[in-house]
Amino acid sequence: MVGAGESGTEARSGPKLRPGLLTFLGGVGTVTGSKFMVETDHARVLVDCGMFQGMAELRRRNWRPLPLDPADVHAVVLTHAHLDHCGYLPRLVKDGFHGRVVCTPNTARLAEIVLRDSAHLQQEQAEHANSHGWSKHRPAQPLYDDGDVDRALSLFEPAPVGAETEITTGTVLRLHHAGHILGSSWAHLTLEDGHTLASSGDLGRPVHPLLRPPDPFTGADVLLVESTYGNRHHDERGARARFADALSHTLARGGTVVIPSFAVDRTEVVLHELAELRRSGQLPAGVPVYVDSPMALAALQVYRDAFVENAPELRSDVAGDGGAALDPAPFTAARSVQESGAIQRSVMPSVIVSASGMATGGRVVHHLRRLLPDPRNTVMIVGFAAIGTRARDLVDGARTLKMFGTYVPVRAEIVSVPGFSAHADAGEILDWLGGALPPSATYLVHGEPEGSQALRDRIDRELGWTAVVPRSGERVLVK
Repeated sequence: MVGAGESGTEARSGPKLRPGLLTFLGGVGTVTGSKFMVETDHARVLVDCGMFQGMAELRRRNWRPLPLDPADVHAVVLTHAHLDHCGYLPRLVKDGFHGRVVCTPNTARLAEIVLRDSAHLQQEQAEHANSHGWSKHRPAQPLYDDGDVDRALSLFEPAPVGAETEITTGTVLRLHHAGHILGSSWAHLTLEDGHTLASSGDLGRPVHPLLRPPDPFTGADVLLVESTYGNRHHDERGARARFADALSHTLARGGTVVIPSFAVDRTEVVLHELAELRRSGQLPAGVPVYVDSPMALAALQVYRDAFVENAPELRSDVAGDGGAALDPAPFTAARSVQESGAIQRSVMPSVIVSASGMATGGRVVHHLRRLLPDPRNTVMIVGFAAIGTRARDLVDGARTLKMFGTYVPVRAEIVSVPGFSAHADAGEILDWLGGALPPSATYLVHGEPEGSQALRDRIDRELGWTAVVPRSGERVLVK
């Protein structure tokens, strides 16, 4: 192939190279399951390897074989450690993948926590199904187990941000800070024919209270950009005011605030906000704050280590404080089942931060079952809630919620605070794109249809770029 990438790189001498081929295997029409296969004559690289989450129809897709032989994939590039971007990796290994897994060092640390927790939950669910007979499968099996996670983790090869890493001969990766969670990056691939592809992964926000803003987009021939909030504007000031008001009003009426929170980054951001409210006196000193999630507590330690190490991705105003920005003077950690049970038996007004963020599982479901029927209490949804999740049902006004085989009345106050999201909104994404030359094609991924289509229209209208919402399974050339 004779062609040029963004920098005018000339094609290699020798046999004509075929154009790179990009296949959308996930993260299309939904905010989960991100998987993008990039193939050249000599390389097969999977950008992200996430699990589908949300509606049962999506979750079933995790069990369908991919339209490729995992043993033929040379490498997986992980943009960050959230389950919808890394959670399918042990299954890929189980099915035969044995190549390299390239990501930043902090993504590698957090991915171990996320994947071990995922395997544990799946094994636990399979055992419960087999002992209670509620699965149509005999016997029920987990998607993967601890051994698959061990084998996946042995393949990790951390790569520093900003350095060039040769994935295979002639295919070079450069990672850039994405500002979404600790370790998150956006990826730039230079293929063997000189053409380039970039993937935003999940793009963070310039106002993240702990992480520095994303490194600006510098250009590529083909771009994949997330569109989670492609039709939204985050009101940062209003979100913080709503958070504080909901907290004050709930405590004043003797209620408890439960915050379903993603274990990685949302918990840290929520604790930072609670610490600020504690210092200002808006969160009284006598009100206990609980973090009830072993996974969140493990991730929190990675963040604290980053503070101690002065990690370059941290904001300068919080780096080096030893993690004091995360301690609402101080919170109580619930690691064991017994400690979690003690929280549930307490009648004292409190704040409970617990996973999972979309209330699809984990200890937060037990807290919701107890707290939702009482109008004194409040549930605060502080992150994106995908269709088909309990968090989304609450945001959409559900009057009952099904959990543990029965329906629970929703009488508690429900407060949605999307401005706390770690995802860039539409305007922030356009700002991130604005300084670069236009790609030959920009694909809107990792979004529900309305968000992806809205962002496509804005990119077309305001930047004049060729923007497309791809279909699941679609293949396009990188040129």
